[in-house]
Amino acid sequence: MSLHSKSAIATGDGNFVIDHVNLSDSKSDEVLVKIKAAGLCHTDHDSLHWGKPIVMGHEGAGIVEEIGAQVKNVAVGDSVILNWATPCRSCFQCKEGNEHICENNSPVVAGANGYTEGHAHLEGTTWKNTPIERSFNIGTLSEYALVKASAVVKNPSDKLSFPAASIISCGVMTGYGSVINSAKVKENSSVVVLGTGGVGLSVIQGAKINKASKIIAIDINEQRLQMAQIFGATHLLKANKKDKGLLEAAEKVRQMTDGRGADYAFECTAVPELGAAPLAMVRNAGTAVQVSGIEQEIVIDMNLFEWDKIYINPLYGGCNPERDFPKIVSHYESGILKLDEMITRTYPLENLQQAFDDMLAGRNAKGVILFD
Repeated sequence: MSLHSKSAIATGDGNFVIDHVNLSDSKSDEVLVKIKAAGLCHTDHDSLHWGKPIVMGHEGAGIVEEIGAQVKNVAVGDSVILNWATPCRSCFQCKEGNEHICENNSPVVAGANGYTEGHAHLEGTTWKNTPIERSFNIGTLSEYALVKASAVVKNPSDKLSFPAASIISCGVMTGYGSVINSAKVKENSSVVVLGTGGVGLSVIQGAKINKASKIIAIDINEQRLQMAQIFGATHLLKANKKDKGLLEAAEKVRQMTDGRGADYAFECTAVPELGAAPLAMVRNAGTAVQVSGIEQEIVIDMNLFEWDKIYINPLYGGCNPERDFPKIVSHYESGILKLDEMITRTYPLENLQQAFDDMLAGRNAKGVILFD
C-alpha cells in the first residue's frame, strides 16, 4: 500500500518544491521512519544544484513505523537517529573498520561531482509516478523516510529530544568524530578550530571531551565566537576577511602556542581558499584536518608542510554509528556535550527557504525542521 509523504524536493535546477512523494511497503531489510525532526546543513542547500530531482535532507530523527522481516536492530515504536553512511559490513572497507566509506552503499565516493557520484537507491520512493532518489539514501526533509536498517540507530536516551537527536546525524558526528576518531586529539594538547558553525562547535566539544588544554576558535563572526566560548573554546580570535589564507591569524596562533603553532588545527569553514589554512596553524609534526568537505581544486604552498606535518581529510568523522551515536548521547546525558544549545531556531517544513536564508547568513549554529 502506497504511503503519501509531504517532502522537500530539489527539482535539479537550483530550486525546490514542497510536494508529496509516494513510499512503497518496506522490504525485508528496510525500516519506515516517521520523521520528527531534521537538521539542516550547507550540504542540503548544495543538493539544490545536483542537477536531478531528489528528496532532500540527510540529518534526522524519528519513530519507527514499520520494519521488514529481517530487521533486528530496531522495533516498531522505537525512537531512532538516522545515519546516512549505511554500511554493508561485508566489503573491504567495512571489514577494515571503515564503515563510513562502505564500497557498496556509500552515497559519497571520489569523483568530479562529489556527493552526486555515490550509490543511489531509487527503489521505494516515487514522485509524479517516477522513482526519485533520497538525499544520501535517507531523505529526511520528509514526513516519512523508507531506509535500510543500517541507516537507523536506536536512541538510547529518553532525555534526548528529537531536534537534538536529529543534528547528531551529520554535523555533530562529523565534528566530534574528526577529533575523537580521526585526529585522536591528545590530552593537554592545543587545538585550533577554523569556523565555528555547527560542525566547528562540535569539534570544540570533541576537543574539550578529549581534555585539550588550549582550544582556539577563529571566525569572522563575533556572535559565533561568543558561542564558541560557551561550547568550550578557551581563546577567541576574530579573523580578517582580507587575511589571505589566514596567514596573519596563523602568526597570532603561534604567539599563543609558545611560538611553534598548535598541535592540531581543524578547518570547518567550507571555504576552498582556506583549505590549506590549518597547515599554517600547526607546529612541525602537527596535524591539520580538513573537516568541511571542500571538493574544489586548491593550490597549496608546499612550504606549509614543513616539517613532518600531517594533513588528513576524514569523511563523517570516521563514523561507526552503532559505536559513536550512543557515546555522543552518553556525553550529552552527562552534561559534557551540548546539543539543545546548538539549535538556534526551529521551522516547519513550509518555512524551509527561511531556514536556508538564516543558515547562509550565519544567523544559526543549527536550524532544525520540525514535523507534527
